[in-house]
Amino acid sequence: LSGLTVALALVPEAVAFAFVAGVDPIVGLYGAFMVGLITSIFGGRPGMISGATGALAVVMVSLVKEGNDIATGAGLQYLFATLLLMGVIQMLFGVLKLGKFVRLIPHPVMLGFVNGLAIVIFLAQLEMFQVDGEWLEPGKLVMMLGLVGLTMGLMHFLPKLHKSIPAGLAAILIITGIVVFGNVQTESVLSFVQAKGGTGIKGGLPSFALPNVPLNMETFLFILPYAVILAAIGLIESLMTLTLVDEITETKGSSNKESFAQGLANVVNGFFGGMGGCAMIGQSMINVNSGGRGRLSGIVAALALLAFILFLSPAIEMIPIAALVGVMFI
Repeated sequence: LSGLTVALALVPEAVAFAFVAGVDPIVGLYGAFMVGLITSIFGGRPGMISGATGALAVVMVSLVKEGNDIATGAGLQYLFATLLLMGVIQMLFGVLKLGKFVRLIPHPVMLGFVNGLAIVIFLAQLEMFQVDGEWLEPGKLVMMLGLVGLTMGLMHFLPKLHKSIPAGLAAILIITGIVVFGNVQTESVLSFVQAKGGTGIKGGLPSFALPNVPLNMETFLFILPYAVILAAIGLIESLMTLTLVDEITETKGSSNKESFAQGLANVVNGFFGGMGGCAMIGQSMINVNSGGRGRLSGIVAALALLAFILFLSPAIEMIPIAALVGVMFI
């Protein structure tokens, strides 16, 4: 149940971060699925959730843009090539057992990082209340705020009634029911994707392909700085999230094993057309607080995400954005 909650929370983020990076939403969804599955199976921290993240998307946007300047439509191929190199760097980090250096990060820095991420996650949701940089018209804005508030209220009070059902999942289902059966006019996942220029979240299985870029020194020198930056951001965010989950669950994860799994996941993304990723602090918190402490929740989240892409896209596209914003605010 916790895995399903996480899967629902992964969808809008994967779509939103794909748009931030300037790639198709399906590339973001594939990325979240592959990174989530591989790190859940092979990672060093059970209960931690990985997927397509904003921290990486911010760097990817200039990479894709520069790649498109080299040749029309080449940006995405350069991104895949960069992910291969990024993954190799991260795997080396794990093999050389450099993960232990995360223990040198002082506790106040950890608190600053976590609170800073909370602010970033909060601010990222504010875009959902806007259209082309302008706030929604008063009627729609009040409706959106009402639904977000109701979602947050449900998430706060439901655990007091019953502990075993994840509050996030219950809140999403209740709000979706109210919107669908009450015929409430508000932004849904489908209208959100369409407004961004996509068609929907339906797709097939990811397929193997070598990145279509020239194999020369020029390409290597172009992707190297991006690969190093992305590898560093991915590892810092992942290993800090790992330390945080360690603290909350009072258990110990393996930072070297996690580094290797993150690298492996990004290499697979480069070959199978995903946008790559790293650990996600928001979804990891949802998972741990919903009771997902083992590997199963992460595996279920990734497989559920694949099921959404293959079979359940009409159902997922009906979910109101307000419900997902409420979950992320909490």
